[in-house]
Amino acid sequence: MQTQTILFIILGVIASLLVVWIQYFHKSSPKGKLRILLSILRFISVFGFLFLLINPQFSKKEYQIEKSNLVVLTDNSSSVNKSKESIIGILEKLKSNSAVSERFNIEGYAFGSVVKKTDSLLLNESKTNISKALNTIKDIYPPTNTSVILISDGNQTFGEDYSFSTYNFSTPVFPVVVGDTTRYEDLAISALNVNKFAFLKNKYPVEAYVSYQGTGEVNVRVTIKVNGQGVFNKAVKFSNVNNSADINQLIDANSVGIKNIEVVVDRLEGERNIRNNKKTVTLEVIDEKTKVAIVSDIVHPDIGMLKKTVESNEQRSAKIVKSNVDVGSISDIDLFVLYQPNRKFKSIIDFIEQKKSNTFIIGGTQTDWNFLNNIQQNFQIENGYPVQEVFGTNNPAFSKFDVLDFKVNNFPPLLTNVGPILFSVPNEALLGTKIKGVALENPLLTVYEKEKTAHALFLGEDIWKWRLQAYRDENNFKSFDNYWGKIIRYLTSNSSKDRLNINYKSIFEGSSEAIITATYFDETFVFKNDADIVVQITEKGKTSSKEIPMLIKGAYYKADLTDLAPGDYTFKVVVKKESRSKSGSFKILDYDVEQQFVSSDYKKLKQLADNSKGTMYFPNQIDSLLNKLSTDKRFLPTQKSTENIVSLIDFKIILCLILLTLAIEWFIRKYNGLI
Repeated sequence: MQTQTILFIILGVIASLLVVWIQYFHKSSPKGKLRILLSILRFISVFGFLFLLINPQFSKKEYQIEKSNLVVLTDNSSSVNKSKESIIGILEKLKSNSAVSERFNIEGYAFGSVVKKTDSLLLNESKTNISKALNTIKDIYPPTNTSVILISDGNQTFGEDYSFSTYNFSTPVFPVVVGDTTRYEDLAISALNVNKFAFLKNKYPVEAYVSYQGTGEVNVRVTIKVNGQGVFNKAVKFSNVNNSADINQLIDANSVGIKNIEVVVDRLEGERNIRNNKKTVTLEVIDEKTKVAIVSDIVHPDIGMLKKTVESNEQRSAKIVKSNVDVGSISDIDLFVLYQPNRKFKSIIDFIEQKKSNTFIIGGTQTDWNFLNNIQQNFQIENGYPVQEVFGTNNPAFSKFDVLDFKVNNFPPLLTNVGPILFSVPNEALLGTKIKGVALENPLLTVYEKEKTAHALFLGEDIWKWRLQAYRDENNFKSFDNYWGKIIRYLTSNSSKDRLNINYKSIFEGSSEAIITATYFDETFVFKNDADIVVQITEKGKTSSKEIPMLIKGAYYKADLTDLAPGDYTFKVVVKKESRSKSGSFKILDYDVEQQFVSSDYKKLKQLADNSKGTMYFPNQIDSLLNKLSTDKRFLPTQKSTENIVSLIDFKIILCLILLTLAIEWFIRKYNGLI
C-alpha cells in the first residue's frame, strides 16, 4: 500500500473523530453510555464514507519468462520422399537438443497445398505451396518473437513465388535443403498453351515452351500430336546459352470434337527425369459461333465491358452497332443486347420482334422508360424517380442455371432512376435490389421467357465497376465473365432445357484432380436435392464397370474419382428411378507434378533466407543451425511482469455498514427524544 493512501486513512480517522467530538462532546448531548454508543455509530458511518472515497488498494507484481516460438515447417510432398530418413533425423535432433528446447516453444507443422499440425510425415502430397505455408505461420505467430525452420527441397508447384512474396519477410527463416542438389541434364516441356475452342475449317495455334538444363550442346526433335497422330515436328538445338525454345504452330481443325494435343521432346541419353518430356492438353473443335450485337446510341464504359465479357469465350463474337443500323447486316445475330434504349430503337426492336430473337435489355439513367413500356407488353416499369445508387443481392433460389459461385455482396453501387416493376409473363430474378441497406422486392436482374424466346432485363448503369471489382478481389475476370457467360448461354440457347447437366474435364493430370459434377432439376426446373444419381465408369478395353454414387454438395452433385488408376475411361451419369442419363469420356494421365523435380532448388531457398535475415543450411550442417538458434541474441527469452491492483474493501459491505449504523443511530436518537 502506498504511503499516500496510509496518510489519507489517518486523516480520515482524525476527520471522523472531529465530527464525533463536534456532534456529541462539543454540543450538549446525552451523558453516559448513550453518548459513547452514539459516538461509535457516528464514527463508523463517517469513517466508512471517507474510507470509500479513499478506496485503498495494493498492487502485486508477477514475473514470468516467455520463450520465443520456433516453428518447424516440413515439406510433406512426394518430391522429398527420397530424403525421408534425412528429414526424420533432422526432426529428432531438434527434439532432443536441450539448449534449443529450453530457449524455444517448438511447434511442428507439415505442408503441401495446406498447412497442418505434424502427426506423421507421409511425404505423399501432390502439390506444394511454400509461399502459403510461410504466410500462414506469419498470420498465426507474432513476427518479433518467432523464427521458422523450413525443411524442404525448395520446389513449389503452385501459388506465389516464395522468393518474391516473402521479400523483407519479418520472421527469420532458416531453410534446411533436403534432396539432391546436383544439377542434371534435363529437357522439359515447361508450358503448353492452346485455346479452349477452335472452329471447324479454321486453324488453331499450339504454343509450347521447351527448356534445357545442362552445360553441353544437344540436338533434339519436338513433335506435336493430335489424338495420337503426329501433325508437326521440328529439330531444335540447345546449349547452356540458348537453353529455351518457343514452338509455335497452326494446326488445321478438320473435324468436330475433343482433340488431345500432346507435345513431346526427345529423351536425352542418360536423362533421369523423362516425365516432363511430354505434356497433354485438350481442345474442342466446334462448328458454330454465337454472334451478339450490342446496340447503343451513347458512349459508355459499359459498352466496352460488355464486348470484353462476351468475347472472353472463343465461342462468341460481339459487334457494336447503333440503333439505325441496316437490319440486313445483323440478320445472323443470335442475341441483341439493347443498351439504354430510346425512341430511336423502334425500328430495330420491330426487327427483333419479327425475327423472334432473344434480347438482353440494360437500362440506366439515359433510358427512355416510357418508350420501353409502350413498345412491349412483357413488363411495365414505374419511372420518374431521381437517380439513386442501388446495390445487388444474390437470389439463392434462382433455379434456371447454376450461378451460386458468383457473389455481388461487396460490389460497388450502380445507378438507376426507376421504381417498382410489374411483369405480365413468368420470370425469375437472378439479383435483387438493395437501397441504403434496405432490401427491396424490386429485381435488379431478371430473366423471362415468351413464345420460345428468352430475355433478360437489367436495371442498372455502370456495370463496368463490377467487372473491375471482380478483378480486384481475384486478380482476374474469370468469375465475372463466367457469370455473364452463363446468362448469354441461356439467352442464346433455343433448345429445350435439359434437367440433367454434367461438368467434367476430358483430361485429368493425375487422379487427384478427377471430379465429375452434375446438376439435376425437377419438372419445374427447381434444383432437386434428393435425387439418387450414380456414375457408371468403364475403363476402355474392359467389360466390367464401377459404380460411384454422386454426393450432394450444396447446389450440385459430385463424384470423386481419385481412386481411379491412370487410363482412358467412358462413363454414364444415371438418375436412378428415372429414365435420364448422360455419357462422356475422360483420360487420367499418369502425372505427378512433384515427380517432375530431380534436384533441389537451393538458390531460391538461399534467397528466402537472405530476404528474411535468416541462414540456409544443409542436413550435414544441422548442428550449426542448432548452435545458431541457441546463441542468437534475437531469440533470447524475455521476462514479462504482470501487475495486479486489488482493492482492499468491498463496496457493498461498507455501504451496508454505513446505512446500518446511520439507521441505528437515528432510531436511538428518536427513541430518546433527541430528534
